[in-house]
Amino acid sequence: MGKSNLFEPISIGNLNYKNRIAMAPMTRGRAGLERVPNDLMAEYYYQRSGAGLLISEATVVSKQGIGWNDSPGIYTEGMVEGWRKVTERIKPTGSHLFLQLWHCGRSSHSEFHNGELPVSASAIKLNGDHIHTPLGNKPYETPRALSVDEIKETISDYRKAAVNAKEAGFSGVEVHGANGYLINQFLDSKTNHRDDEYGGSLENRFRFFKEALEAVLEVWDKEQVGVRISPNGVFNDVGSEDFRETYIYVVKELDKLNLGYLHIMDGLAFGFHEKGEPMTLAEFKTIYNGVIVGNCGYTKEAAEERIAEGNADLIAFGRPFITNPDLAERFMNNLPLNPYDDMSFWYTSGARGYTDYETLKS
Repeated sequence: MGKSNLFEPISIGNLNYKNRIAMAPMTRGRAGLERVPNDLMAEYYYQRSGAGLLISEATVVSKQGIGWNDSPGIYTEGMVEGWRKVTERIKPTGSHLFLQLWHCGRSSHSEFHNGELPVSASAIKLNGDHIHTPLGNKPYETPRALSVDEIKETISDYRKAAVNAKEAGFSGVEVHGANGYLINQFLDSKTNHRDDEYGGSLENRFRFFKEALEAVLEVWDKEQVGVRISPNGVFNDVGSEDFRETYIYVVKELDKLNLGYLHIMDGLAFGFHEKGEPMTLAEFKTIYNGVIVGNCGYTKEAAEERIAEGNADLIAFGRPFITNPDLAERFMNNLPLNPYDDMSFWYTSGARGYTDYETLKS
């Protein structure tokens, strides 16, 4: 049996990746109340450094961006120092660690913001059961729309976060434009009802995303910047009838920026709004000329198939990396994976359900 194409190296700009396996960003809630990365988190990423590309858990660019218990940030010097512990553990492994830049927008609650409402493109409530807050489960609230001045301030937050990520020692950054968070709330006609330069037309709805990326590109070389989109997704109550038109436009615009990679959640693990046929990597490959990272529910075999077809250059794996820290080694040796266990510990504090999984060398 020949060597898997997942283990062919790939170069993107000046960065050389030892294989085509990426660890997808997964919020794990281990940063504590101060949102400062710690030694336990450094161990977690180190354990999974068999991947050529490690994409960090979503990391908020500002206090305003918070919407998840104990998720990390990148807006204070303490956070920079905490993340440096992580990047220093990864550097000797030959893997590249990118920091995912995040703002939750309306997918948040006033409990995270001293009683102030969360923000969004428009004052449209998220239709969901509840959100986990520091004081337990709470119903979603109607957010307030960001003013144009506040949008500019938020774009500055992305730029500062990019500066901090470089200081912390990351190989690059990924701008999170997926899964119904703030950038996605601007892109989606379901959640963006603005009538100014940030709403209405496709060009206007894309403007916030574009300006955030331009701010990041002032700090990082373009090959060290990735973006993540979820064209088929309905997570956090997004998903508009014009999704296909929207994402064809978005990807054509992203193609002009010559970024390091485009990370596409092409699977249906986060649901699909059934307004039409899902968009595929093959479809995006016809309009995007750069590196594509596929993601969402891939098996090793399906990943190899996408790469062989030429429709993806890397494949990101999420949940399999939770219970299989040595996922890359298992793939290389065609060995079985640890099954999923008690998921209730995946998002708690401490080592259980985080760094305590057996490896082939255990």
